[in-house]
Amino acid sequence: MIIQRVVLNSRPGKNGVPVAENFRLEQSTIADTIEAGQVRVRTLYLSVDPYMRCRMNEDTGSDYLLPWQLSEVADGGGIGVVEESKHDNLAKGDFVTSFTWPWQTVAILDGSLLQKLVPQLVNGRLSYFLGAAGITGLTALLGIKEKGHVAVGANQTMVVSGAAGACGSLAGQIGRLEGCSRVVGIAGTDEKCSILVQEMGFDAAINYKKGNVAEQLRELCPGGVDVYFDNVGGDISDTVISQMNQNSHIILSGQISQYNKDVPYPPPLPPDIEKIQKERNITRERFLVLNYMDKQEASILQLCQWIQEGKLKVRETVVEGLANIGAAFQSMMNGGNIGKQIVSVSK
Repeated sequence: MIIQRVVLNSRPGKNGVPVAENFRLEQSTIADTIEAGQVRVRTLYLSVDPYMRCRMNEDTGSDYLLPWQLSEVADGGGIGVVEESKHDNLAKGDFVTSFTWPWQTVAILDGSLLQKLVPQLVNGRLSYFLGAAGITGLTALLGIKEKGHVAVGANQTMVVSGAAGACGSLAGQIGRLEGCSRVVGIAGTDEKCSILVQEMGFDAAINYKKGNVAEQLRELCPGGVDVYFDNVGGDISDTVISQMNQNSHIILSGQISQYNKDVPYPPPLPPDIEKIQKERNITRERFLVLNYMDKQEASILQLCQWIQEGKLKVRETVVEGLANIGAAFQSMMNGGNIGKQIVSVSK
């Protein structure tokens, strides 16, 4: 059977900026028959995420991420529909997902590595299982629960950077649902800021490309910052940390501003900011959602319930066609998305 797939065409270099041309669309073939335990799936949706930038390097700098190989098919979060099955628990027509879904139109996969999806949990919006009801939502919810120390009635102020991205847009809403009394987002356009306030229920949002972030933060968080959901790192985070309270908490979700630089993860803080962190006893521990998979099922059900009840608003930026996945990745790394960046491969 002839299929299309996307392979890693070139590496951007450890300090380079990824471009669409780092990926290549090509024709390939897969077997016409499947073996016992296998399924043939047609790809519906693929996810592109900031962590994938590390997989473009020969050395990912991480013990849990394997690098993509040149001229080999890339992979990541994906959703598809079973077209043929020789696996006992999966039937034709089932919707399935995996963290290691190959970037190709049709694939033959080991059925035991796939998770069956229940579309009704997300009101039929299957792609939500790659975002709000998937690893992105888990990162936001478990990050806040495990590292945020949010308590109802504690009058806490939360700041979220990268607030209009896949994880940030959920984190601010979940912070409120979990008990924060004030939630302020930081994003890169006026459009993003207005969506955060008008749609997502943030109290305020700062466009970091306009005006003085430190001054705006002081105005919007007069009592200081108690919880910081950090998706970006770099200068923005240094500004937020300098306004954090005694015994406050940083949730280290991601450091997208640092992903094109050859630095350790999490990147060290500048000496003056590190001094503030230590003096004020601010926690800043690495958070890896994969360490909390025992809580996955209950957490996904909680996220789905919030989605069904309309308490968790979900935004997606959808690009059509496997051929455009490289461009979608490049755009997402440059902040071109609002909410989760999804590639729709087939209907």
